[in-house]
Amino acid sequence: LQVLGFEVDTVNSVQFSNHTGYAHWKGQVLNSDELHELYEGLKLNKVNRYDYVLTGYTRDTSFLAMVVDIVQELKQQNPNLVYVCDPVMGDKWNGEGSMYVPKDLLPVYRDKVVPVADIITPNQFEAELLTGKKIYTEKDALEVMDMLHAMGPETVVITSSDLQAPLGNDYLIALGSHRKTKADGTRITQRIRMESPKVDAVFVGTGDLFAAMLLAWTHKHPNNLKVACEKTVSAMQHVLQRTIKSAKVQAGEGNKPNSAHLELRMVQSKKDIENPEIIVKATVL
Repeated sequence: LQVLGFEVDTVNSVQFSNHTGYAHWKGQVLNSDELHELYEGLKLNKVNRYDYVLTGYTRDTSFLAMVVDIVQELKQQNPNLVYVCDPVMGDKWNGEGSMYVPKDLLPVYRDKVVPVADIITPNQFEAELLTGKKIYTEKDALEVMDMLHAMGPETVVITSSDLQAPLGNDYLIALGSHRKTKADGTRITQRIRMESPKVDAVFVGTGDLFAAMLLAWTHKHPNNLKVACEKTVSAMQHVLQRTIKSAKVQAGEGNKPNSAHLELRMVQSKKDIENPEIIVKATVL
C-alpha cells in the first residue's frame, strides 16, 4: 500500500517472530483492550480520520468486536470511509474445508463485521461459511455473492475456488461482483471471472497481499472492478512466479522448497506492484 502511495498507520494484531506457516513461532497477541488503548491515543490527538480500514487475520472474538466498534466510529468521522475486510477463517484442502480460527468467530464475522464492510475478500470456503450455502457451480457462486451483497458489502471478491476453470485444471478461478445503487435507486451489478495459473506450492500471506492490492486498485478504478481485479491478480501472479523461481534456486535441484524459501518476494516485485503488466484478463459475466 505504501509503494502505491498510501499513507498507512499499521496496528500489529500480532507481534510474531515469523508467520505461522513455520514449524515454530514466538511472540505476543494484541488483545482488545490494547487495541482500544491505541485507538484512544489516535482519537485524543484527533488523527482518527481515515479513508480506508483494512483488516485480516484475527483469532479473538472480543478483538474482532472492538474492530467493528472502531470502524463504526471512524465511519461517523468520515462517512465515505471504505472498510476492506478479509474474513480469514479457513480454507479447503483436497476438497475438505476446515477452520483455522476458533469457530466462535464465524457469527461475529457474519452478524457484525460483514454488515459494516464495504469490500470483502473471502475464499470459497469462507463465502460458504458466511452464507450457509455450498458452492458447486458458478451459478451457486453468483448467488452466494448476491447473498453477501444483501448483508452489506458493495464489492465481493471470492479470491479462490475449486470450480472447474474453462481454461482447464491448471487454472484457479476467482470471481468478483460490484453492486452500485445509482442516485435514482436502480442497482447495477458488474460481475467478473478470472482464471489464473495454479502455482504448485503453499504460500503464506497471499490473502493479505490480495486484499491490500484490491484496496489500492479499487481506489484508483472505483467504478471498474474488472480493471481493479486484473491489476490485483496480475500483480499476484508476478509475485508468486518470482517467489517460486527464487525458492527453487535456493532449495537446490530436486529439493522441495521450505517455508523460508517460499517467503513472498515483495521487495523484489516492487515494480510489478506499482505497475503490473496485465497477464490475467477478467471475463465479464
